[in-house]
Amino acid sequence: MTISVIIPIFNEEEMLPAFLNQTANWLVHEIILVDGNSNDQTQGILESFHRNPLLCPLPQGARKAMIGHRLLVAKKGRGNQMNEGAKVATGDVLLFLHADSIFPSDGFFEISKAMQNTHLVGGAFRLKIQSTSLFFKFISMMANIRSSIFGLPYGDQGIFVRREIFSKIGGYPDFPLMEDVEFIRQLKHEGMIILLDQAVTTSARKWHKQGIVFTSLRNIILLLLYFMGVSPKQLVKWYD
Repeated sequence: MTISVIIPIFNEEEMLPAFLNQTANWLVHEIILVDGNSNDQTQGILESFHRNPLLCPLPQGARKAMIGHRLLVAKKGRGNQMNEGAKVATGDVLLFLHADSIFPSDGFFEISKAMQNTHLVGGAFRLKIQSTSLFFKFISMMANIRSSIFGLPYGDQGIFVRREIFSKIGGYPDFPLMEDVEFIRQLKHEGMIILLDQAVTTSARKWHKQGIVFTSLRNIILLLLYFMGVSPKQLVKWYD
């Protein structure tokens, strides 16, 4: 089973070098980086890496099965960027990651193993926030409870899906916010999803930027408002 990794990017000059270095160890079919017309140094970093990727030694024959890194530029918008990446992807399974993530070393193996179950249409990983703070451990725990009980993982948990199912439901909605929530809601209509035991580690920067308590409460309130029918266009105004 082949896996295409799709990463939407916008103004990620701070996180991008470390993220790209970790991809050098990934034995996957292809890695598609979709930039939303960044206006910082992101595009330069991507182009430099594309010319001279820091590839680690691979098992004999492994490179023949891999397409490698592909760079795209698309209209800004996480949903749109992920859809553009999916259009050119050729793997059996699409994995969507954020550029501030650390992916578990056995993550690809666990996806392949899980997707042998033909009843599964996709899934995600548990969340771990990159911090030793007890508050962040609590946030991670609550996110994993939400994902387990309600079957509602977010995009920073590494959502994966069968490529044919992704096409069937029309991909991600081009929402300015909540595109991952709506995508999961549609995905669950097509079959079972799974929450893997391994965790994707995400940066704590978005909580630090606007305040830990404020960010956490805001996210909960916005999610509730979305389920009450408030449009993503209105929600993003409050988010910003």
